Amino acid sequence: MAQELYSVEQVAERLGLHVRTIRNYVRDGRLKAVRIGKQYRIAHADLQALTGGAEAGGAEADAAGVSNVEVSTVVAIDAVGRRAADRVSNTVVAAAEGLRVQTIYDEDRAHLKVVIFGDLETTAGMLQIIHTLVDANRT
Repeated sequence: MAQELYSVEQVAERLGLHVRTIRNYVRDGRLKAVRIGKQYRIAHADLQALTGGAEAGGAEADAAGVSNVEVSTVVAIDAVGRRAADRVSNTVVAAAEGLRVQTIYDEDRAHLKVVIFGDLETTAGMLQIIHTLVDANRT
């Protein structure tokens, strides 16, 4: 059975995203693609993996036409020491079920960044956890 392949432009149109966003997904590894010549081609199965099995406007969309909402957010925490940054990082990574989380600590600036990708509700819960941890460290 022949596998259906989409161009970056076709995927962008199907998902209602900018072409540059799709290319960034491919480069970041969030969307699997094959390079043919100078262009990327995305398999239908890989597109389904990115969207959680539903495409915007597809049959699985809810009444508002939304099938999958993903949030990406960066939390920047200033004036945080190494021990507190490690505590926040370890807790966030441990609680990251269903989320993709990355933490980056700059010791010279005492600055912690937490990058979160995931669904709306789970991300909101993670932000509450971070808020609680930061408040506990500041008192």
